[in-house]
Amino acid sequence: MDAETIGKKLTELRDELMHERGVAAMGGAPPNPGKIRALRKNIARILTIMREEELAGGVAAPRKAAPSKAAPSGEET
Repeated sequence: MDAETIGKKLTELRDELMHERGVAAMGGAPPNPGKIRALRKNIARILTIMREEELAGGVAAPRKAAPSKAAPSGEET
């Protein structure tokens, strides 16, 4: 799968997990009790694939960039 498809699938799984957690939080009996665990595992699998592609030099979906740390003024690096 390409990066765009993986990103869409990740978004879809996260939305579904949020819905299932909302149902559980409101006290509703889930029709499939193992679904939350399965969703979490699938999300982890996708994130692992994305990370492997990133390390291998492949193109992966962009993630939130961490702010760059600038050297404090007055100090040389």
